[in-house]
This record gives sequence, C-alpha cells and structure tokens, in this order.
Amino acid sequence: METIRIAGCPKPVTNLIQGSDFFTHDVYGKVCDVLDNYFAIGGNTIDTAHIYCGGQSEETIGKWLKERGNRDDVVILTKGAHHNADGPRVTPEDIDSDLAKSLERLGTDYIDLYALHRDDENIPVSVIIDALNRHIGAGRIHAIGASNWTHQRLQEANDYAAASGLAGFTFSSPNLSLAKPNEPHWKGCVSADAETCAWHERTQLPLLSWSSQARGFFTGRFAPDKLEDKEIVRVYYSDANWERLRRAQELAARKGVSMIQIALAYVINQPFPTGALIGARDLSELQSCVDGAQIKLTAEELNWLEHVDIVEA
Repeated sequence: METIRIAGCPKPVTNLIQGSDFFTHDVYGKVCDVLDNYFAIGGNTIDTAHIYCGGQSEETIGKWLKERGNRDDVVILTKGAHHNADGPRVTPEDIDSDLAKSLERLGTDYIDLYALHRDDENIPVSVIIDALNRHIGAGRIHAIGASNWTHQRLQEANDYAAASGLAGFTFSSPNLSLAKPNEPHWKGCVSADAETCAWHERTQLPLLSWSSQARGFFTGRFAPDKLEDKEIVRVYYSDANWERLRRAQELAARKGVSMIQIALAYVINQPFPTGALIGARDLSELQSCVDGAQIKLTAEELNWLEHVDIVEA
C-alpha cells in the first residue's frame, strides 16, 4: 500500500485509511477482524472521532491497540470540536475537553493526526491555532488538520501560523469524490470543489477524503428510477452524476476493473497528496479498495471522468 507524508507526523500515512464510524462494543469481534485484516494487508491509519458512536469508536480502537500492543505502528486520526445541539463549539475549551476525552478513550498519550471536525468562522483563526499549538508543545498532538473547513479559512490559519512561528494545518479532510454532491451531506460539511482542488494542487497540502467512494454511488446499486435511499437521492442524484457514472463504467470496462474502483482511483490520482477514508467491513471489500488504489489514471482520464457538459442539479 502506498503512503503519503504529512508534516508533523513522523510516520508515513497509508493512502487508504480505515474508517470506524460503525465500531461499537457489541460488534467488537468484527472491529478486531476489520482492523486485523486492514493492517495485515499493509494499512496503518485509522480514522475516528470524538463523536463517533457516542465514543465507542475510540474506545474499541483503544481496546484493540492495548490487546495488540501495536500503538507505535499505528497512525491515529481523530477529530474533535464537533457542533452539538446548542451550536458551534470550536473554542479552546471545547478542543481541550474533546482531546482529553479522546486520549483517555484511545488509551494513548498522543494523537498522530488531530483534526477539528467543524469550523466556526466567528472564532478567529489565531485563537484556534494558538490552542492547538499548546497541545503540540505538550506532545499531545503531532500534526493538526481540519475536517470540513474551506480552503480560504485553512489558508488564513496557515498564514497566521507562519507569521507567528507556530505549526499550521498540515492536512485537510473534506469530502472529495467523483460524484459531486448537490448539497452538503450534513450541516457544516464541506466538499472539495474545483477551486479547492486547485488550491491543494498549488499548496500540495494533503487531502484526506471522507465518503471517498460517494457512499456506494458507483456500486451499481443505484439508478435514476431507484428512489428508496432518500439520502443518496438528495445528495447525489443529478444528470451530471449519472453521466460520471456512465463514464466510470466505460473506463472500468476498458481497464477490466469495477466502477467503484475507478471512483476510488479518481481520489487517489489527484495531482496532490491524497488519502481515501474507506469503510471496508470485510476482506473482499478491503481487497477491492487496495486494488482500486493501485489503478493509475492519467490527467486526461481524470478530466474526462469529472467534467461533463451537463448543468449540475
């Protein structure tokens, strides 16, 4: 499995990152199978968050780390400062509280990659960067990033960090997929558009994409007349995305692979460092992802897959 480098993190990060938003104590056996298979096939990075499964995701990962005794070999990406029912909570106090709880659940004294799960543009970037740097200085965080921040706010934060001699964001984790969303998956979510991708290409800041395979849009399970999954219909059903699916199917046939593998290859082959968060739940799904990540796409193929002459819905 290929790796990318993220500044501040001494370990390489595999370009397929195992997701854990289904990790709960009552399926701990499955959690172990998923993680054991993922590491056996060459992966090393687990994505989780303070909010996932009410904390059970981090707790089960912590239990697995303790049982396997492999903390030094694992890159942990966790996220904090998610909004709650009362609204945004991206303050130094919220960061402190969430990080402390995540460290406790995971049974570790440091996080390799720590990301803010949401943004609050009412909070100056200086306040946020200063707070995160206090944790970097204490050794609790190695590298900092942001999930669902616009590239403009990322740039503003990194400009402040550079001018202040502080560590800035060294990765971003928005959604990036071949299927382009009609509207955000959830309130406050950010998907990488053409301008965002151009910024990543200029800066070469690594992008770790959630929903990298568009929640299964390219599996063949969906069609314009299949309307049962209201969430997929709301987010992904558009004429432009059906054309992207058709092109993915055509290219997959030419290369002897599957559509979903082409969709994953689209993320991996961007002209800047990328990682794809995957939700593989068994060995066959994991192997499909590994094979998809090895597909090489040219710039012309990427452009043909993505840019269609149909107005987005």
